[in-house]
Amino acid sequence: MLIIYGAYVPHKPAETQRIVCIKFKAGTTSAEMEKEMRDFAVLKNNVKDVVAYSAGRVQKNDGNKSEYDVIHYLTFRTDEAAKQYASNAYRSDFVKSNESHWDKVLEMNSDIEK
Repeated sequence: MLIIYGAYVPHKPAETQRIVCIKFKAGTTSAEMEKEMRDFAVLKNNVKDVVAYSAGRVQKNDGNKSEYDVIHYLTFRTDEAAKQYASNAYRSDFVKSNESHWDKVLEMNSDIEK
């Protein structure tokens, strides 16, 4: 189960939403996970045309292990802005700073139905 805080804001025009799911390596401390969450929250301020951002830890459901630990949601004003995100210099710095703690990452874009 996932609880989402502050998802898409309908009064701001947007075309694309990106989801970033991260599974941390065994032994990653809570402090290192919190640093990743803070770093990503700062990252969104340095990416063009982000109209909404939210993130959260994946909740454990019925004692089952989750495939991922945290999920970040980015909502972009345009499809082009979502494409430019992948090559953004701040994103590259974020990845370099945090990837040593990641076991796996899943990133997907989706259209926003209007």
